[in-house]
Amino acid sequence: MSATFLGMPGNFPENSQKAVQDSQLRYNLRKATHTIRGKRADVVGELPDWAELRAAGKAIKDHTLRNLDRYLVQLERAVQDAGGTVHWARDAAEANRIVTGLVKATGEREVVKVKSMATQEIELNQALAAEGITAYETDLAELIVQLGDDFPSHILVPAIHRNRSEIREIFLEKMPETPAGLTDDPPALAEAARLHLRERFLRSKVAISGANFMVAETGTLVVLESEGNGRMCLTLPETLISVVGIEKLLPTWRDLEVFLQLLPRSSTGERMNPYTSMWTGAVEGQDFHLVLLDNGRTGVLADEVGRQALRCIRCSACLNVCPVYERAGGHAYGSVYPGPIGAILTPQLRGMGSELDASLPYASSLCGACYDVCPVAIDIPEVLVDLRAKAPHAAAEKAGMKVAGWILDDHRRLAAAQRLASKVRGLVPKKRLPGPMSAWTDTRDVPEIPEESFRDWWERNERA
Repeated sequence: MSATFLGMPGNFPENSQKAVQDSQLRYNLRKATHTIRGKRADVVGELPDWAELRAAGKAIKDHTLRNLDRYLVQLERAVQDAGGTVHWARDAAEANRIVTGLVKATGEREVVKVKSMATQEIELNQALAAEGITAYETDLAELIVQLGDDFPSHILVPAIHRNRSEIREIFLEKMPETPAGLTDDPPALAEAARLHLRERFLRSKVAISGANFMVAETGTLVVLESEGNGRMCLTLPETLISVVGIEKLLPTWRDLEVFLQLLPRSSTGERMNPYTSMWTGAVEGQDFHLVLLDNGRTGVLADEVGRQALRCIRCSACLNVCPVYERAGGHAYGSVYPGPIGAILTPQLRGMGSELDASLPYASSLCGACYDVCPVAIDIPEVLVDLRAKAPHAAAEKAGMKVAGWILDDHRRLAAAQRLASKVRGLVPKKRLPGPMSAWTDTRDVPEIPEESFRDWWERNERA
């Protein structure tokens, strides 16, 4: 991709305002998210113990995060015992340096990739390109995004903002081997992509993957996908490099059983993924390297409220029910992690130093639908409110909140303020507040101030 997420201008309100003007985008998003949402509801409804599974997933993740240091050391030992090599990367720059060095050591100039949000987070493709190495995305949606010089806009379906006709045009323009008579029929598009990728699978000596889960007990990595491209990437190349966030850890093999039920139902609305690939260490004839990525995660872990975001298993269920995401799309978030989970994870990983990241905790109506569908019970609204309190605020806003806190802290001061408001109610504009408060009334009318507060009404009627 020619640009980076970090280079996106403005903030979420500005980005989303542009997005909602695109009627085709809104149609594409609504159709896709409602389809996935419906499928998820059907398969979740089949399980009488879904609530218990959800609670188990939350408990396993919380236990792992509390003991992450111990389980990471156990994982490292297990991977090494199985013939793999483990690398530790504290940030994106170090991870990119490690992976680029490993690829260059093979003498190869091409790599194939199976979908990994961690590599998108650290912008690995750009780092490889700077060293003359070409990375080929092999997931169909990721391929569409890459060929279209575009950004992912959904965790599960990165090209959700594209319709079939747009995909056909991208293939005709960017894939020379595509037949001129290509239609926008999904099987035809999939076949065109398959022909484009097959040669790259067969000739590539290096593959880069992510992982949905890592099992500390055995050193096993797990990738769930729907197209078979993961299996091709994991088995054919002579060198396999996996870049995985440290939070993807599970303590035992038995714990994996819970998540193999939670993830497919919450993401694709399937009982199980078509392809579940597992590997432990290096297989015969292949070098295996595991790059454990921090990149801000230990900082998130230290936050008492925000650390629950690290439970996320990247299912995207929260995106599919979010009314804000459905209208604004993923690009407005300016991050590889869009939607409700991105609104809490990105500001914690990157900090809230930029205007964009500081605006993300406000990219929500706090309706709570995201919490209801989260398979590991992340209370996203709680974290959003906590991040809003930590976000930068204008001096006038801080002063106003301080005064409000002082008034609300004492019932006598509150009663006096209410009486004063009732007396000056005739001076308050009906539609729009003046000065710095005007923005609040851009999308709402000023509430009508009653002639008498409930407190005064109650006291008067009690005396009578």
